[in-house]
Amino acid sequence: MTVLEKIFLYLEGKVGGFADFVLKALLALIIYFVARKLIGKLCVLIRKNMLKFHADVAITSFVVSLVKYSLNIFLVLTIIVQLNLVKESSITAAIASAGVAISLALQGGLSNLAGGVLILLLKPFKAGDYIIFPNENQEGTVRKIEMYYTTISSVDNRIIMIPNANLTNSTIVNVTAMEKRKLEIKVGVSYSSDLKEAKGILQRLVEAEPRFLAEEQQFFVDSLGESSITVGLRAWVRTDDYWPVKWEMNEKIKQEFDQAGIEIPYPQLDVHLKEQGN
Repeated sequence: MTVLEKIFLYLEGKVGGFADFVLKALLALIIYFVARKLIGKLCVLIRKNMLKFHADVAITSFVVSLVKYSLNIFLVLTIIVQLNLVKESSITAAIASAGVAISLALQGGLSNLAGGVLILLLKPFKAGDYIIFPNENQEGTVRKIEMYYTTISSVDNRIIMIPNANLTNSTIVNVTAMEKRKLEIKVGVSYSSDLKEAKGILQRLVEAEPRFLAEEQQFFVDSLGESSITVGLRAWVRTDDYWPVKWEMNEKIKQEFDQAGIEIPYPQLDVHLKEQGN
């Protein structure tokens, strides 16, 4: 065999191996994208059927998210093994060498997954609730609960994604969990004010407001401060009416107190200048 023939055989082997790899890669891509479409349709079908049977929105989002991530991971591993794109021994060696790193990386993910399961089981909140997360100074309406994150939207329509582990390990205030809330308003008045008249105005305003519920109502003197006396009211309203009623009552109280001559004091600084003789 001549040197030229040896070169041709060598190049043929190399080209044939490269062509085989390209075909396998193309086949893998085709399988991947077709399977992704099928997984997407399956997730849509699962969502429709769960909502059809009136499953909780949060549970539906969590299940769909779990199915989607699990099937995609299984798909990638299956393609790699079945098409021999990478030798099984290489995969095993890579997993063994990266085992510690993977376990550390999964700690946060597993914590978030466990947190999501706890939220769905214990139901401290559900989709549609308004929650306050003091630890991160965030609040908003819960949109969905997924495998790793809970998504809320703020009052100015910002989307906030909070890790589930953070929510299960911290204090959460669920503002809309109950159908009604007790509204409390406190106002400082001057020491020269008639306290009975001030409390009478508060009572009259509450009785004139139809959104207050016909339940326990309180009108009181809360504290005697350095420069003012604090009077206040407590009355029940429906949760949806809480903020509108509070804002309107604040405005009405100020107007009624002004008309009655009841002063709402504010911090003042008196400066006395003493003239010194020559």
